[in-house]
Amino acid sequence: MPDQQQKPSDEADGIDGGQQPSSVPTSTEDKPSNQGSIQVPLNEVQEINQNRQVAPLQQQPSIVKYGELVILGYNGFLPQGERGRRRSKFILYRRTVANGVKRSKHYAVKTPQASKAILDAKQHSISYTLSRNQAIIVEYEKDGSTDMFQVGRSSETPIDFVVMDTTSGDRKMDAKVTQSTISRFACRILCERSDPSVARIYAAGFDTSCNIFLGEKATKWQNEGDIDGLTTNGILLMHPKGAFCGGSSVPGVWTEVSVGGGIYSLRESRSATQKGKVVPDETNALQDGTLIDLCGATLLWRSSDGLANSPTKQSLEQQIDNLNAGRPQCPVGLNTLVIPRKCTMSASDKQPYVYLNCGHVQGLHEWGQAKDSDARTCPMCLKEGPVVKLSMGIEPSFYVDIGPPTFAFDPCGHMATEKTVKYWASVPIPHGTNGFHAACPFCAVPLNGDPGYARLIFQDYVD
Repeated sequence: MPDQQQKPSDEADGIDGGQQPSSVPTSTEDKPSNQGSIQVPLNEVQEINQNRQVAPLQQQPSIVKYGELVILGYNGFLPQGERGRRRSKFILYRRTVANGVKRSKHYAVKTPQASKAILDAKQHSISYTLSRNQAIIVEYEKDGSTDMFQVGRSSETPIDFVVMDTTSGDRKMDAKVTQSTISRFACRILCERSDPSVARIYAAGFDTSCNIFLGEKATKWQNEGDIDGLTTNGILLMHPKGAFCGGSSVPGVWTEVSVGGGIYSLRESRSATQKGKVVPDETNALQDGTLIDLCGATLLWRSSDGLANSPTKQSLEQQIDNLNAGRPQCPVGLNTLVIPRKCTMSASDKQPYVYLNCGHVQGLHEWGQAKDSDARTCPMCLKEGPVVKLSMGIEPSFYVDIGPPTFAFDPCGHMATEKTVKYWASVPIPHGTNGFHAACPFCAVPLNGDPGYARLIFQDYVD
């Protein structure tokens, strides 16, 4: 099947009632969401400090962390900097006041735009347009047992986590995406306040007027009195099989989640009108390591419990220090190599490089340079192939275990543990309308061939 272009998200046939802004206004990205989102625990800490003046210690509110959403392709930060709700990672904390909603009732109307539920800006509702003269309105009521978090491209206040299209490779500046395929109100996550380990995801998010609109041509269906539907380009899920943290998990199957939380097999292409089949063995409940694809960016869900068993940034930096303590040398220049903690663009004779076909780590030199290509001959084993600068994968959420960074992705050169590199090399990431490819989680660059990585061979402890 020839590759087709994904439909621009949020067009009139899909969600959001035909509104189609071309870009996210930067002037409102730093404003807090009116959903009461807590990006970092600062607000909670301030409340705790205030309560200390009037309440004993045992009555102070506790900070409860549900988990984290991390965008694949960024090594711990956005190139242009972390600003407000637009960041490489979003941390979900239990809110001071619950803002969740749950389905209450549904009914048919002839003119949905004139219905009371749509006109009431405080009433959450979903409108399923069946024809010009008929629609189904599903009303939602407040649910004090859940917290709701919304993800999308829009910078409007209902969105807690602003996500833009991911471009692969080293990015000094944001690559300009002329037409985004990420929905302005892509999805929503409901977390159980009484059981922080339970978080469920649903396609589409409520707009500023607390509405979700599925247009006449959007994929929708009715079954035994209930109605459900899919967004234009869909929200895809992949749950790992086995515990993500521990290094024993393998990728699961990709499915699509509906507006109502149902799980279906993939459509023939992202914007196809025919829904997939029900997948009874899968669920919309997020688990540690679940991938969420927004059609333009892929998110990783890390649970609070899973993160407790994962490495920290400090422990990853300690692994770098341990490698540097071995004083690895370049066999040609005989100089000591130093693995930097941060990726630097400046050239240095201490910067290590790896020969991707054999894994030998050396400094940058001219020995073995091919005349008509970028390939080099390794002086240690005489294998010819590409050479790339080594840099540490410093985003802890992408690691599946704790250990020394002895492997690197091909062709980008990001270092990580053996199990981490091998896991991500086996994960098919959605690409295009119906394609998949493995990619480095730290920069989103597609991996080269099979296996897509190299085992690093250092010449260290030679003193």
